[in-house]
Amino acid sequence: MAAKSRDRIAEYWDKLENNAVKCGLCPHYCLINDNCTGKCGARVNIGGTLIAESYGRVTSIALDPIEKKPLYMFYPGKKIVSVGSYGCNFHCQFCQNSNISLEYKKNSPGIEYMTPELICEVVKEAVKDENIGIAYTYNEPLIGYEFVKDCAKLIGKAGQMNALVTNGYINKEPLEELLPLINALNVDMKGNNTRTYDKVGGTQEVVKRTIETAAKKCHVEVTTLVIPGENEDTVEETAKWLFTVDPSIPYHLSRFFPRYKYSGRDPTPPETMYRLFDVAKKYLKNVFLGNM
Repeated sequence: MAAKSRDRIAEYWDKLENNAVKCGLCPHYCLINDNCTGKCGARVNIGGTLIAESYGRVTSIALDPIEKKPLYMFYPGKKIVSVGSYGCNFHCQFCQNSNISLEYKKNSPGIEYMTPELICEVVKEAVKDENIGIAYTYNEPLIGYEFVKDCAKLIGKAGQMNALVTNGYINKEPLEELLPLINALNVDMKGNNTRTYDKVGGTQEVVKRTIETAAKKCHVEVTTLVIPGENEDTVEETAKWLFTVDPSIPYHLSRFFPRYKYSGRDPTPPETMYRLFDVAKKYLKNVFLGNM
C-alpha cells in the first residue's frame, strides 16, 4: 500500500529492515511492521514510511469556556475552540472519553478532514465570541504531533493562543521542539505512583519531566482524576511534588464517574473530594475541584 498525497509523513521515526519502522515520538518506541499502527492507533507504517494517519481528521470541534479544559488561571472567563482527533498512547480502563480517544478509527463515521488553514480560519472567526485560541483536546493531542505543530504555527502567527490538554507522555526532544509554539498546558497526572501508570501503560517519571519542562516555558495546570481505591492515596504525594515545581501551579482534582471498562464502579464520593482538596491545599495555593 502506498502513501496517499493527503497523508502527512510523521516526524521522529527510524526506518528498519523489512519495511519496519521505529517511532520515537513517545517512550513506547513502537516497532511497527508494514501496514500496522503503533500503540496509539494513529501512526501507521505504509510501505516503510511512518504516516501521521490522524492528521487533519477531526472527531470533535466546539467553542468552550476555557475553564472546561480545565484551565482556570489562563484567560479566565474567555472561550477557546476545542479540537480533537482520535487515538491515545495510554489505554486507561477508566477513560472518561473512550468513544473518541480509543474507539474511533481513520474511517469512522463522523470524522471530518480539516486542514490547519481551515482550523485557523475557524479559530479567527470565533474571536467575535471571545475566543482566545485553540485547545488540542478530547483525545491525546501529542500523538497527532504534526497536526498540532502545523496548526500551532498558523494560530500563533494569527495572534491567538495554543493550549494542550495532554497526558504528557512524550519524549523530551519533540516536546522541546513544540513548546515554543504552546502557550498553556493542562497535564493529566494519573497519580504519583507506579501502580496506576503500570495499568495505563506508562511511567509517572516521563509525565513529571513534561510538567517540569513545560512549567519553565509556558502556563501549566495539572489535573488528577480521583478514582476510589485506585489513586486517591497519591494525591498528597502529587501535591508535595508539584510544590517543588511551583507552589502556585493550579492543581485540579476531578471527580471520577463510571466510564468505559470501569462502568460498574461507583463515582468518587463528594466527601472524598473535599477531604483531598484540604490535603492538597496544605501544599499548593491554587487547588480546584471539578465534576462535582
